[in-house]
Amino acid sequence: MAYYEWRAARRRRTLAVVILLLVAGYGLVVPIVSGHAPTDQRLALRLSPPGTVGHLFGTDEFGRDVATRLAYGARAAAGTAGTGILFALVLGVPLGIAAGLERRIIDPLVSLLIDAMLSFPGVLLAIALLTVLGAGSGQVSLALGLMFAPLYARTTRSETLSVSAEPFVTVSRGLGSHPLYTVWLHILPNVLPQALVLSASVAAVSITIEAALSFLGLGIAPPAASWGLMLRDARNYLGTAPWLAILPGAMLGLSVFSLNTLGDAFAEWMLNPHR
Repeated sequence: MAYYEWRAARRRRTLAVVILLLVAGYGLVVPIVSGHAPTDQRLALRLSPPGTVGHLFGTDEFGRDVATRLAYGARAAAGTAGTGILFALVLGVPLGIAAGLERRIIDPLVSLLIDAMLSFPGVLLAIALLTVLGAGSGQVSLALGLMFAPLYARTTRSETLSVSAEPFVTVSRGLGSHPLYTVWLHILPNVLPQALVLSASVAAVSITIEAALSFLGLGIAPPAASWGLMLRDARNYLGTAPWLAILPGAMLGLSVFSLNTLGDAFAEWMLNPHR
């Protein structure tokens, strides 16, 4: 990599970290200092423009404070995506390790399950689950976890196959160590970092899917705040109140850009940690 390319990549990563810190800080601080609840309605102030006294980013069609709803939308995106990723890790990593260690019975079954789930479009799977389970943040997290668990299982299986051939694992088995002890001491510490690196890119996709599901009315249920819900409600006011769509769209886009940039950086670091 040329020097100027390295400098440009470093600036992008720094920018990504700054953006994520700003979004996280915004989501934590604004609800405390704004003095508004995300569901408070003041119809007399509906569609007030940004800069209105007491409403930094204006109000929506129900007179709700946009700045506060953006902050709660950030919390909803982080909470839903984080819970979904945690569920995917808990489900996918043990399956991947088991498949990588037991090649005769477990591996063919897990590989068949992974291939079957990955061949089915993940968004359609999420829509089908939410149609049955109903809308809500918990349901969205469950759907995201089931969507991404096969991806974690496949990644972990590949890493387990590589690590299990290392001499320290062979020695541990030769000394008669319990299989769970070998997994805990030698396998898991070597495969988990790769799964965690994958989580940055998965988080970017997760918050996008959560926003899309909420936009379709299948995700977080109103009157709760969500970037997807805010974009859906803003459709009828693009000409008269464009900030209702621009602000949540910008928050979503910047968050996805930052997470994807950091995901690429983590992946590059894993491939060449001495760069």
